[in-house]
Amino acid sequence: MADEIKSHPHGGMSFAGRGVDVYRATVIASGLKLYAKTGIKPNRAYTPTAMMAAAREITGRKFKARDYMGASEALTEWAKALAAVIHAENDGTLS
Repeated sequence: MADEIKSHPHGGMSFAGRGVDVYRATVIASGLKLYAKTGIKPNRAYTPTAMMAAAREITGRKFKARDYMGASEALTEWAKALAAVIHAENDGTLS
């Protein structure tokens, strides 16, 4: 399976291979930001503890307790960096 992030002409995107990792990191970053700003959990599984554990797993960084915005920013940077690598490997295009 090729690593891919594909934008469709009539809306929507699809992710394959390492593109799924970009999507996962982006979703968790969004959930952390939502929780930091409002105290709302995106769903039952996305507890602050679970999201912070995922941020540590994905980025390989340790975060201070309740540093939700810091973890969100780190995930966003990580996702952007991986997306750039995937686009470069696909001749610099967003499929």
